[in-house]
Amino acid sequence: MTTVFELTEEQRDLRDLAAQVAREVYAPKALEWDRDRTPFPELERKRLADLGLLALPLPEEYGGGGRPLYDALIVIEELAKANPLAAFSVFEASTGPARVVHLFGTDAQRKQFLPPVARGEVTIAIAISEPDAGSAATDVSTTGRIEGDEIVINGSKRWSSGAGHAEQYLVYVRLGSAPGGKGMGAVLVDKGTPGFTFGPQERLMGHRGVGSADMFFDDVRVPVENLVVPEGGFNKLFTAFSIERLGNSTMSLALGQAALDRTAAYVQERKQFGKDIIEFQTVQANLADMVVQVEAARLLIRRAAENAGDGAPDPLEASTAKCYANEMAKRVTDMAMQLHGGYGYSDEYEVERMHRDAHGWAIAGGTPSMQRTRIASEYLKRRFDQRR
Repeated sequence: MTTVFELTEEQRDLRDLAAQVAREVYAPKALEWDRDRTPFPELERKRLADLGLLALPLPEEYGGGGRPLYDALIVIEELAKANPLAAFSVFEASTGPARVVHLFGTDAQRKQFLPPVARGEVTIAIAISEPDAGSAATDVSTTGRIEGDEIVINGSKRWSSGAGHAEQYLVYVRLGSAPGGKGMGAVLVDKGTPGFTFGPQERLMGHRGVGSADMFFDDVRVPVENLVVPEGGFNKLFTAFSIERLGNSTMSLALGQAALDRTAAYVQERKQFGKDIIEFQTVQANLADMVVQVEAARLLIRRAAENAGDGAPDPLEASTAKCYANEMAKRVTDMAMQLHGGYGYSDEYEVERMHRDAHGWAIAGGTPSMQRTRIASEYLKRRFDQRR
């Protein structure tokens, strides 16, 4: 396969626009939004939509940009370097549940559900994890029973990013008695549907403002037309998971790059023993390690995204990128804190916030431990049953 690593003129313009908006609009608000756990304002989501930055990979006929996946990752990185909360809406619209509707929904579903996402009026959040179904995603017990022209949902969900804030939810349910993924599917549920309620907002270490709360379904009835993935279609969703993993990887990349940028500036300004601390070899070595790890993550993501083109990335390439980028972000932001000394422990310099967020992205979307199992499976072309 051939991979081109030079940005086109159009991609450079896109990057510059995203960087300008990030620098002028969202960077000044990052500290405040993190401290106050402020949800991303709907007006800001619509601003991104009006600028054509929100839903780049969605087809033009549904209001999207009709652009390759990598173009969306360019925007995600630039926004997330300044303020990850601003990037999260792009992440959801371009690499999250909206892409499941795009890939697997009917024409009628695409026409109904995608334009509001592209306009910034709706965010679709994913609801898959449960108290007893996290990494073991196919253990979900929430049920969806088809009764005539309705689906009746009962059960609960946990660890849904955006829970309580998003307007719609792609809920993974058990539609039949078949075990594991064979009995599973996914249905769209609107916030405010009778019987659909939320617990208190979680106070998480990072990802502040994104929203996370337990979700409860008590005879929640939705039209059968909202069934996006029918029973037995769970395995197809690995395609969507691979797209989401590149979005996740890019959020981690942005944290690593932002921490590196701030550290590179700081070590050339901070003086100890009468000279810039960058003059000390241990500081040089640590900074060099940060550069190597950030660049390696960037190349893994770029390879997977370029090879995906307008479609979905190769699962092996996506899982490799996520595993490495997640762990890179934790290491690099930790080193940034150390090289900043006491200032790294202060929220004023924001590197501690980057470190908190880095741990969240490593948990979300399949942990590095689960990615390693996936990597071995894809590389060897073997399936490993974790239940044996």
